[in-house]
Amino acid sequence: MRYTGRQSPGTRQVLDNKTRKNVSKQRTDDPAALRSIFGRNLRLLSAQYPSVAGLCRELGINRTQFNRYLSGESFPRPDVLHQICQFFDADARILLEPVEELRPNAHDLLNHPFLQGFFGAAPTSVPEDTFPDGFYSFVRRSFIDDDRFVLGLVHVKRDAGYTFLRGYEPRGAMQNQGLSTASQSREFRGLIMRQEEGVMAIVTHRNSLACSFNFLTPETSFQSNIWEGYATRTVREKVTGRRAARMVYEHLGHDLGRARDVSRKAGLVTLEHVPPFHARLLRLDENFR
Repeated sequence: MRYTGRQSPGTRQVLDNKTRKNVSKQRTDDPAALRSIFGRNLRLLSAQYPSVAGLCRELGINRTQFNRYLSGESFPRPDVLHQICQFFDADARILLEPVEELRPNAHDLLNHPFLQGFFGAAPTSVPEDTFPDGFYSFVRRSFIDDDRFVLGLVHVKRDAGYTFLRGYEPRGAMQNQGLSTASQSREFRGLIMRQEEGVMAIVTHRNSLACSFNFLTPETSFQSNIWEGYATRTVREKVTGRRAARMVYEHLGHDLGRARDVSRKAGLVTLEHVPPFHARLLRLDENFR
């Protein structure tokens, strides 16, 4: 067999693993190697910005010192490192590991490099004192029938740094539209994200067959467990009915008794079944704008 000078994929993988092991060993033992890794990572992270000077202005870091970081000549102080990590939505492992290994998994869409700084950890991190876990009742005017109101129940929970919403469309609302009332068809789920004045939720049914955008902001009176806002549905303009309606959420906490009570009442209801305070917040005599 003639030697071609090429390595098989398996050989390349073995060599790559050996290289990584050697680099890992150097990371904690050799300050020069640590500076080199950090400098390389910083160059990769900075590559998406057209101007180093502009980037330094955004970071609030002296350009000469920043160039020293890029070249691997020095480390940042802990406070400056924190500043850099916050800006690039990274963590302190950029001192120790190649940035490619720190990238989120490909399936983590909101942390995709293209969306960095627009989605990612900042807007998806919703503090619990801003929008707590637990059950919520909600009410809004029906998109289809102006004389009816949708009364429903959702559950909010946190998992892996995200805040999720889950609920079921009332059977009556599905029947009125000639849709299946099976639980699988009625279920909807959503992702909640932080906004400047409240929270937003992108909510969808299975396979994204029907979606809505919700915005909620805390009600400003003594009712600290009430949020008001609106819901919009993703339908074309010519479809009969409303595409947007005001909405009110009430936090029930983890009280299963209250949640069951709302669940029993859930559905398409008339105005007399809407709590008076909620009806006032819906401002039924004003057009939505």
